[in-house]
Amino acid sequence: MVDQSHPYVPRDLNLPGYIPCFLSQTEIITPYVGCSVLVVAAIWLISGRIGKITKADRLLMCWWAFTGLTHIILEGYYALSPEFFKVNTPHYLAEVWKEYIKGDSRYVGRDPGIVTMEVITAFLEGPGCLLAVYSIATKKSYSYILQFAVCLGQLYGCLVYFMTAYLQGDNFSTSQFYYWAYYVGANCWWVLIPSLIAIRTWNRICAACQPDKKKTK
Repeated sequence: MVDQSHPYVPRDLNLPGYIPCFLSQTEIITPYVGCSVLVVAAIWLISGRIGKITKADRLLMCWWAFTGLTHIILEGYYALSPEFFKVNTPHYLAEVWKEYIKGDSRYVGRDPGIVTMEVITAFLEGPGCLLAVYSIATKKSYSYILQFAVCLGQLYGCLVYFMTAYLQGDNFSTSQFYYWAYYVGANCWWVLIPSLIAIRTWNRICAACQPDKKKTK
């Protein structure tokens, strides 16, 4: 018998054992925003004490730390917890996903494309983001190449994420509010910011590969 006690779309999605959220939307979002601000503030302050690092690179370190921890903690939990919707205690990470899937129920349905994308994001791109923080701080020669590669991975993941939803009918949100707030709003930053970083790193790599005119004369 189909369990329709959940709020998600499609309504005939079978979720036996589903437990509703214990926390309110505010109680879920506020800690995430607060922790994110603390991480960004800490990296900004620490990077200012390292040495000659430009403000642009310090901002990049903040972004890579934030996005890397988001990938590893939030998406890593999703990848390793297929039955998070059954958690019957106010476990914060389970609550985050119970709330987010109001914008995209493919997550709770364990769509193969979504699961594959999140596994790659959590266990490859996440560590890559943190390595980018280290590479910028220590001025490693591979810093720009690494950042460019991670950006391409993020952009490809977003392309797959949005395109598969479109091809499947784009009907996975409980309302227009959650569609725009979660499905679009929460993900658009991983299109905009990686695009800007990819352009910047591409230009830096191309500039570094230009032949030295003085030596070629």
